[in-house]
Amino acid sequence: MPRYFFHTQIGDDVIRDTAGAVLRDPDHAWRVAQAMIAGLLEDGGDDRSLLAALLVVTDEAGETVFELPFSEALIPPPGGSDDEPPPVLQ
Repeated sequence: MPRYFFHTQIGDDVIRDTAGAVLRDPDHAWRVAQAMIAGLLEDGGDDRSLLAALLVVTDEAGETVFELPFSEALIPPPGGSDDEPPPVLQ
């Protein structure tokens, strides 16, 4: 299974994920990214600058798989939520 890395970009600053997570596919990585952002926003309290942040998900080759703005992650996916809980990242 592929390994995905979840890098947080806030303005010009980037917090790099050096461990990554082994996940089934990009759809699985998308669900994990949404859960990560929800947790970060919850922990961030009233820090509105987080709404301008971006999660950049890359593969092992360093290629961008997708980018997810924190503000977009607050919008529920069409058709409801997936019943599968997000995995614990290693």
